[in-house]
Amino acid sequence: MTDSTVRKTDSTEQPHKAHVLTLPLENAQADREPHSYERWLIAKLMRMAGSPPVTFRLWNGELIEPEDQEAQFILTLTDHKALYSLVANPNLAFGDLYAAGRLTVDGDLPDLMETLYRAVHNARQRWPKWLDALWKNHNPRATGIAEAKENIHHHYDLGNEFYQLWLDQAEMQYTCAYYEQPDLSLEQAQLAKLEHVCRKLRLKPGMTVVEAGCGWGGLARYMARHYGVTVHSYNISREQLAYAEQEAKKQGLDHLITYVEDDYRNIEGQYDAFVSVGMLEHVGKENFEALSELIKRSLKPDGIALLHSIGRNRPMLMNAWIEKRIFPGAYPPSIGEFMELCEHGDFSVLDVENLRLHYAQTLTHWLERFTASEDEVADMYDEHFTRAWRLYLAGSIAAFRAGSLQLFQVVFTHGDNNHLPRNRADLYQSPAAPKEA
Repeated sequence: MTDSTVRKTDSTEQPHKAHVLTLPLENAQADREPHSYERWLIAKLMRMAGSPPVTFRLWNGELIEPEDQEAQFILTLTDHKALYSLVANPNLAFGDLYAAGRLTVDGDLPDLMETLYRAVHNARQRWPKWLDALWKNHNPRATGIAEAKENIHHHYDLGNEFYQLWLDQAEMQYTCAYYEQPDLSLEQAQLAKLEHVCRKLRLKPGMTVVEAGCGWGGLARYMARHYGVTVHSYNISREQLAYAEQEAKKQGLDHLITYVEDDYRNIEGQYDAFVSVGMLEHVGKENFEALSELIKRSLKPDGIALLHSIGRNRPMLMNAWIEKRIFPGAYPPSIGEFMELCEHGDFSVLDVENLRLHYAQTLTHWLERFTASEDEVADMYDEHFTRAWRLYLAGSIAAFRAGSLQLFQVVFTHGDNNHLPRNRADLYQSPAAPKEA
């Protein structure tokens, strides 16, 4: 195992010194011809994966074609050890091998991943129990206060310059945008998302808002600038907070916004609104009840809360490679688990919206910009990091297209709050997206 870079110890260091990725990078060589049982293994692997339209090219150039159909993609294995890793644990090995350059893809990467996800989903119902156990995703890492800080550091403290290469240039949003019109730019759609959230919270000048997990602070700035509210935003990513504070001061909004470098569990006081966009995935299911209690005591009697999170249609662990290499501690809740959080606090759920395809479009824009900046990314880190993140973005596009992942926005309030909107008409009286961004 080798680290692609050294651990980041100070927020002023350059991003290429960040602690970013650990991969198994053994020097495997194609030093012999494939055996007959290795060809059989690939055929068996493809049947277990639902017989997708994929050709395997072996390390000697030999092709193993799919059964009874024309191939749409070619996967090349550069050595026999890569084959055994893939067969033993494809959920983890596919990403590691791709990032290491020992598995390459001919064809559109998001389309390949979507094809594989759909095929495996259909085939999984026929798997023997031993195979389901062998290929099972592992439980996520702990998300206690100390562990959460390390988890967030691993992903979000890669360096602001890295994220600026491919996120929107309006408010640096690393969460699902809102494409109320399909032809919106990424900047327009991200600003539309912020406006959509503010409207759902029914914000008015003079209100107080607490935000759990603020990213680079864009939502807080938007709320303060456009709605005149006072915001307390909590975050444990030092890189993000440095950027957020600098932007708030530059835009003359620092008198309305307090960015707090602390864990969300230490939120104090009562507010008119509680909002969290893109943090629930990192909370951990074991902490949902405590979060519910925190929101309950943080909301004023007439307060409204909004949680925006990646989710599932049913409980399921995060893909092993994503959790181990990219998003440690991640667990996207099912809609039922989302509702359990609300039930624990005796909250009244006002609105549930699923923006799954909006996230697929957001990720498509991100991947386009990331691909255009790959040389710069490789200079910051290395080629393995670049390949890993290309796969992460492409695989995420596929997961939202295939329905493996959802994106829920849930709005709720205290169960006895009668100061409620009669309908949703006010959310749509005017476009949420600006004409230009």
